[in-house]
Amino acid sequence: MADLLDRITLNPSQCGGRPCVRGMRIRVVDVLDLFASGLNLSEIVEELPDLETADVQACIAYARRQIDPSSLAA
Repeated sequence: MADLLDRITLNPSQCGGRPCVRGMRIRVVDVLDLFASGLNLSEIVEELPDLETADVQACIAYARRQIDPSSLAA
């Protein structure tokens, strides 16, 4: 899981300091919004071709950690 989370970057000078994928201007929330709108993993990667499957998985893992930080304790 830690390897996945390394794909999420925080830079105060980029996207208002919001979490992004691998230093690109693709925010975690953008990826999650695509899921919420009904796209599946392959459709998201097709929509945002700079993303890799692991980037999308990292966004989900990051969101999970933000909701329940204790989930990483195990």
